[in-house]
Amino acid sequence: MAEELDTSDIDRWVGVPLSQSGLVEPIQLNDIRRWAQAMHHPNPLYYNPEYAAASRFGQIVAPQSFTVVCEAGHGARPSTQGHIPESHMLFAGDEWWFFGPRIFPGDRVTIDQMVFDYRKTTTKFAGPTVVQRGDNHYVNQRGERIAIQRSSAIRYQPATARASAAFDERDEEIDWSDDDLARITKEKHEYVSSIIALGHDRRSWDSVQVGDELPAKVIGPHSVVSFTTEWRAYSMTGWNTAWRKQLADPGNSGWTAEMSVNEEHAGWDPEFADGAYYGAARGHLNAKYAKRIGMPRPYGYGASMGAWVLDYLSSWAGEWGYVHHTNTQYRGPALSGDVTYLRATVTDKSPDVDPAMGKIHLDYVMTNQRGEVQAKGSGEVLIPRD
Repeated sequence: MAEELDTSDIDRWVGVPLSQSGLVEPIQLNDIRRWAQAMHHPNPLYYNPEYAAASRFGQIVAPQSFTVVCEAGHGARPSTQGHIPESHMLFAGDEWWFFGPRIFPGDRVTIDQMVFDYRKTTTKFAGPTVVQRGDNHYVNQRGERIAIQRSSAIRYQPATARASAAFDERDEEIDWSDDDLARITKEKHEYVSSIIALGHDRRSWDSVQVGDELPAKVIGPHSVVSFTTEWRAYSMTGWNTAWRKQLADPGNSGWTAEMSVNEEHAGWDPEFADGAYYGAARGHLNAKYAKRIGMPRPYGYGASMGAWVLDYLSSWAGEWGYVHHTNTQYRGPALSGDVTYLRATVTDKSPDVDPAMGKIHLDYVMTNQRGEVQAKGSGEVLIPRD
């Protein structure tokens, strides 16, 4: 039996401010467009200037999911702080609290980070495992709180995950027929039509009833191409685009050598610290390294799955509403060749502290084409009461 993971180095970081981070330049309009493109999010509010000009914002605005782009590590750093020898990590979930301010082109966002807590457990996937949570506080240049993200990661030893072969039965990638692809395209069109139908109008409080089901959102089929597009839309993946101010010794997470950056070579070529070419993200795009960490083939990003949830709920709320809170647990990977379906149900309605807004409570689930759960959770969106 594999030994319990050594968490002694994590203990010294719990509750300790770690760093501040952000982007070197102000957020650009094309940063927002590129993000909508990468997240498979065809809401014209985020890329079409004519459509956005007629909105309540009068211009293109960033989707709420764009918040994570502003951080120099897509929110994962405080959930992987502390040394665990010969380890790797996967996203386990995200909890978000949003406070209302939106992100616009020209904004600057600063993020403060801290380890929140961790616990030890045993999983079918990797045996002895650490589930670690870390907080990211997002604030704009006006001092307005945008959001808090509590990111969760599972930290494990890849050798144990390879031995467990938990995902080996998923080794075959689907070769979708033309008829299948036509059906998927039809499902995508039905979803986008629901966004266009609401347009710039307010979603009516009275029209929402407990038990209502939101239109299903379809993403995929996923591929190395789509995963690469996602990765490159994270602004920190561009060379020299992010800054980080360490407020404490950053330590070393303990990644295996093959999933680590090459610090020596990175001094003369940043490709060697790029993450996708060399580093912890290379398993997302390369089947060889996916298998090294216990995955059967290339797989999607946990941070993107969290973004899909935020995009899904916020587009349903409409431009006069917004996502207030989500708590999402990631249960399985979005593998290359898979299709993802997002569905949600209204579970309750209640007043908000702001008398002009009402709170809609929802449960949501993300599944693949086989009905296997990729993520699930609950959240609240705020919409006007008049």
